[in-house]
Amino acid sequence: MDAAQRRIILLITSIGSFLTPFMGSSINIAIPEIGSEFLSDAVLLSWVPTAYLLASAIMIVPMGRLADIRGRAKIFLWGITIYTLGSLLSTMVPSIETLILFRVLQGIGGAMIFGTSVAIIASVFPANLRGRALGINVAFVYSGLTFGPVVGGLLTEFFGWRSIFYANVIIGILIIAAGLKYLNITEITEKKSTFDYMGAVLYAAAIFFVMTGFQGISETQGLVLMSAGIITGLIFFMWEKRTEYPVFNITLLTKNRVFAFSNLAAFINYSATYAIGFLLSLYLQLVKGFSPFNAGLILIAQPVLQTVLSPYAGRLSDKIESRILATAGMAMITAGLILFSFLSDETSVIVIVANLAFLGIGFAFFSSPNTHAVMDSVSERYYGVASGILGTTRLCGMMASMGISMMVFAIIMQKIPLAEVPPELLTDSVNLAFMIFVFLCIIGTAASMIRGKKREE
Repeated sequence: MDAAQRRIILLITSIGSFLTPFMGSSINIAIPEIGSEFLSDAVLLSWVPTAYLLASAIMIVPMGRLADIRGRAKIFLWGITIYTLGSLLSTMVPSIETLILFRVLQGIGGAMIFGTSVAIIASVFPANLRGRALGINVAFVYSGLTFGPVVGGLLTEFFGWRSIFYANVIIGILIIAAGLKYLNITEITEKKSTFDYMGAVLYAAAIFFVMTGFQGISETQGLVLMSAGIITGLIFFMWEKRTEYPVFNITLLTKNRVFAFSNLAAFINYSATYAIGFLLSLYLQLVKGFSPFNAGLILIAQPVLQTVLSPYAGRLSDKIESRILATAGMAMITAGLILFSFLSDETSVIVIVANLAFLGIGFAFFSSPNTHAVMDSVSERYYGVASGILGTTRLCGMMASMGISMMVFAIIMQKIPLAEVPPELLTDSVNLAFMIFVFLCIIGTAASMIRGKKREE
């Protein structure tokens, strides 16, 4: 495969990777308007992003495994198609419950994208160029986070929140057209393998029970669901050890230290950081009084730095151990979160923007090297599964981050409609959530440090 074809494939898969964070960060800005239209409380509204994440987390590992068997390019294109359909249907919803339902459909498509894009890039680029290519892909992810708040705020303010979904439909159609024409690659697949349907069902059930239980862990029902998830997870692990072609290769976690701790670090990182945009969006609009568009402009400070520096960090990880770069990035993130745990109605916007930029540098130096470490620690035949597991840790981390926010809201604000919550109560909730995130990030920094070398000598 020549360099020009590699670049085209990188562009197509990276634009696909752009879509989902663009949707997530732009819809966060629209949450207050969606709440006003449907008269929803903060807990129900938080299911708009959470439903997508839950569906993606449930499906991503099975889809990664299916991609290893059937072909990653094929699953990627089907994922873009389903995601685009979910976006289109979301423009027609009459209620918050229907919107959440179609966000689930989007999440299934997102899982097929998440579970294949990194695997496709890793399979077409040689080892000495892989870090740079993965860094570019991460830059597209962060550019989605960059443009999401600005474009989402602009669209919400002037055309209504449904226009965000129309924008995703247009981008999705363009990716489908380009993919059908150019995404023709020779892949190493496991066509003789059979798909582990039982394992996929057990995995989905375990993730569903654990994550939904976590959302309501302060209540008896939440504890019951968590317990059911843990029991189902144990059954899943026993099943996977016995089956010939598992959907989740357990040995990747039990016998591959770098893979296991890199994924643990990714999970903790996203658990401590994903809700930053959600929390600050509410704080900036409901406490500081900014419009959706202006709030979006403030929030782009973080992903702009991530976008600019991710390719550089990825290229650097071709030469310097990922453990060193990623740990430094996580330590920076911890410091930034400490500052956000002391927000008040008098906090300067300049301080917020500067701290977001600082966090952006930390994210860049964590994400690209960490992704590189994960993909370099496995052989090509496991790229789909490895990409799926990394995506699962990321999505479950996102779910945990939103779950922590929802739990804090439920305890402090209870079921008061978001538009009626006193500003000081919202600020207290945001500060408590950030304090919890600081504690998690300290653990994540330690996990990143002890992972071992990316490549064994």
